[in-house]
Parts: sequence; C-alpha cells; structure tokens
Amino acid sequence: MRFGILSTAKIARTAVVPAIQATDHTVAAIASRDPERAESVAADLDVPAAYGSYEALLAADIDAVYNPLPNGLHGEWTTRAADAGLDVLCEKPLTADAAEAEVVAAHCRERDVTLMEAFMYRYHPRTERAAELVQRELEDVHSVEATFNFRLDGRPDDVRLDPDLAGGSLMDVGCYAVSAARLFLGEPDRVYATRHDSRGAGVDTRLTGVLAYDDGSTATVSGSFDTPEVQRYRVEGANGWVEARPAFNVPADEPAALTYATDGQRTTERFDPADQYRLQIDAFADAVTRGVEPRTGPAEAVANMRVIDALYESAESGTPVEPS
Repeated sequence: MRFGILSTAKIARTAVVPAIQATDHTVAAIASRDPERAESVAADLDVPAAYGSYEALLAADIDAVYNPLPNGLHGEWTTRAADAGLDVLCEKPLTADAAEAEVVAAHCRERDVTLMEAFMYRYHPRTERAAELVQRELEDVHSVEATFNFRLDGRPDDVRLDPDLAGGSLMDVGCYAVSAARLFLGEPDRVYATRHDSRGAGVDTRLTGVLAYDDGSTATVSGSFDTPEVQRYRVEGANGWVEARPAFNVPADEPAALTYATDGQRTTERFDPADQYRLQIDAFADAVTRGVEPRTGPAEAVANMRVIDALYESAESGTPVEPS
C-alpha cells in the first residue's frame, strides 16, 4: 500500500511515517502548504515525492492517506480523500463533533473507502490483554478512572489552543480517557463535566468528567495541558482490578506492564517492546484488504464523539447530559 501524508505534523514525522516504513507498505508522498517545508521533510524522511498543496497529494499515485491535520480540518480532508477514492487513516478525534463524524462516516461508506480513526493504543497487545481481563476475569465491573495529562509548553498559537481548529485538552488527550472508559464500561447513560481555560485561549486546558451508567457504574475521565504527565487507567470490579501506566503513549522501544489483582492474587504481566503505530498500520491495511470495518472504525469514532460532545455540553451548562 502506498501512503500519502497530509501535512508535516510532528506525529507524522516522528511516529507514523517511520511506522509505515517499517512495514511492507511505503510512504510515497508527503504534502504541506509550504512547498519548502514539504521538500525538507521528505528529504529527512526519505519520502520520494513532496507536494506544496494537499490537493496535489490527493491526485498523486497513492492508495491511502494518513491525515494528521488539526482536528478542525480532519473532516474536510478526509471527505476529499474519499472523493479521490483513497482509504483514510485519520488522526483522533475523527472530526470536531459527532454530527460531522456521522457525515464523514456516511460519505466514506458511499465512496466505498475504508476509514479508520488513529487511536493507536487500541492496537497495543497490553490494551488487548486488559480488555480480555476485564471481560473474562473481573466480576461486576463498576468503576473506571482514566487520565491523560501533560504540560503543554508550546507557542500561544499552538493549534491545540485554537478553538477554530477544535483544540482543547479533551480533544487532544482526554479523548483517550473517554475511549478507555467506553472500552471497559460501554456507552454511558449520562455525563457530567467541569472545564477550565488557564491560558485564556477559548478552549479547555483542563477538563474532568464523570460518565454515569444506570446500573450504578461510573467512569472518571480527565485530560489536561496544565500538569506534569500522567497516563493511567484503572478498572475496578467486585473481585479485583486492572491498572496500566503509562496507559496510552507507550514508546516503541520500551516494554509495557499491566498490573491486576483478582480474588486476592496480584500479578504483573510484562510485554515486550511493541510499536503500536506499526501495529495500527498493519490493522488498517488488513481492514482495507479484507473490506471490513476496523476496530477503531467509523462507528467507534462516532460513539466516542457523542460522549465528548456531551461532556462539553455539560461543562457549559453545569448539568448532566445524555449523549445522543
């Protein structure tokens, strides 16, 4: 599969392009709105073609697109890639809100292209094992706590602080916590959230939410640009618990651990270093080849965005909101 990369974003340069190049697939082209930037990055990463516009990339000899543009541009350029007949791996979150996610998902179905949201942590063997333990070993799972915080010390014009580009801590890192809570507990019946904008940027730099379920289960999710890095999830059941840290962004060259206790027996499982970005690429290519919806396909993306929308609505209104 020949990939084209829509933009020279850091995540593309440092993680996804090297991951693709480590597989049987290739990065055939990269684009930037700055032609010199595209040429420079292409040379650094040994990518054969560089384009000074996204439109030119979509017309190139490629099979699929990786879209790491700012959140507010995901929907537009994913649909334009689909119009070009290209399968799309789009960075999370898929779009700026659930309504747009539904439109983009429908558009890709109509164009008969594969669409996958790039929640790379879902493809790490440790995440798969955690989900298996929660489903098979924990009884009466009733509580999840999921957190992804880090200190954003970037420029004031960082796209993650731009409300017009769907910035904010929930959209950038809190969405991982929402994804994990839903993985372990399913879809909430209502949510409640509080938010804070410490930079005066017009976006949340800290947001904490509670996902509530009619059976009494709850999940606490949080994302922040204002604290030292914390990546963690912990799942509690009547007979034990499962915990991972760092939970989401595990370096490809480092082992990972999963600690859990069931019926009084505590265990730590260790996992060999694994490039979850490479595993994500393999899963995407497999879904394209087999014509099946990926694990983090459109339905999952829309469901995650519905909870994110509800959290924002609750933070604005100060009242519980039912995701819809």
